[in-house]
Amino acid sequence: MTITLIGCGCGDITEAARAAIDSADLLIGSRRLLAQYGGDRLQIEAVTADAITAAIQDVDAGQIAVLFSGDSGFYSGARLLLPRLEAYEVRVIPGVSSVQLFAARLGRPWQDWRLCSAHGTDCDVLAEVCRENPAFFLTGGKNTPAALCRELTEAGLGFLQVSVGEDLGTARERVTVGSAAELAEWSYSPLAVMLVEPAPRLPHRAPGIPDGEFLRAEKIPMTKQEIRAAALSKLAVGPQDICWDIGAGTGSVSVELALQCRAVWGVEREDAALAIAGENRIRHGAWNLRLVRGEAPDALAGLPKPDAVFVGGSGGRLREILQTVHTANPAARICVAAITLESLHLACTALRELGCDTDVTQLSVSRGKAAGGLTLMLAQNPVFLITGWAP
Repeated sequence: MTITLIGCGCGDITEAARAAIDSADLLIGSRRLLAQYGGDRLQIEAVTADAITAAIQDVDAGQIAVLFSGDSGFYSGARLLLPRLEAYEVRVIPGVSSVQLFAARLGRPWQDWRLCSAHGTDCDVLAEVCRENPAFFLTGGKNTPAALCRELTEAGLGFLQVSVGEDLGTARERVTVGSAAELAEWSYSPLAVMLVEPAPRLPHRAPGIPDGEFLRAEKIPMTKQEIRAAALSKLAVGPQDICWDIGAGTGSVSVELALQCRAVWGVEREDAALAIAGENRIRHGAWNLRLVRGEAPDALAGLPKPDAVFVGGSGGRLREILQTVHTANPAARICVAAITLESLHLACTALRELGCDTDVTQLSVSRGKAAGGLTLMLAQNPVFLITGWAP
């Protein structure tokens, strides 16, 4: 028995795919593909890896062709099926993918695009458009082009240029180009793809943005440059991490996290602080930062599981906050900033009670100030960074 996994492409199939279909004793695939290519051959409608595997095991056929839409190597069901077919002779025939055809329609190369699937899976569109290159999305289900454009618009990115391709390779094909805000009002075919131009961002740099680059307001605290740089180092934030900033204040730590990781949720209870944090979010292009009004730990309910958490303010509920973080993800890396010995003791004790390994660093920063023709060093308040992680 020989099994051929065929990418049927978008529209016309390749000569190799047509030859494999013509020589097959049995075709397996979706109803749409069987109707398009099956003719009068023996057919079995199946789309999941389990159903296709069961169909293959139940039949006696010399040549079986399994049909997939698009390309067999681009977000295709072939990925899950191939490991189940190790006992058989298998070959794979690729097809022209939607990203290839859409790029051709737009007259653009696609080798630098970010390739993302929002078809039947969760997709963070804000995180994807913050990665410097155009982002291509397979859409479907609740993640229609309109829904994704609405999310961009609500985040302040309604000005981004978006291109949508519908029913590519068919007589109903349509390509639409406009802003995210404009295309959020359209209706689209279930077979649609979308290209979003990258969101404007500041050039990537090491943590520790100068304090003067953040907007500030009286009585709203801000974690200073040296402390921010050290805290991000302690949290070891990676590009795929989900982060929380609890007690966000002016949003300086939230912004720094957003420029380093996938997505950030900044929690703050004061409206004035939220307003300043929102302005700093726009100022630094931290579009993947979501600001949440409320008091922790209550405001943490429903947030996605964090990989790293900075606690800059606790409102006297530090133990409860740390317990909530630990419950959300026992493996989360946690960094607490404290300026009093009592907070230092509480943070260390609470983290150890949760089974975390801990590390304490005291930072004493002095900054130069001109005084006549001389320079004086003015000491800032010492800050403790208490870091906790799963052993």
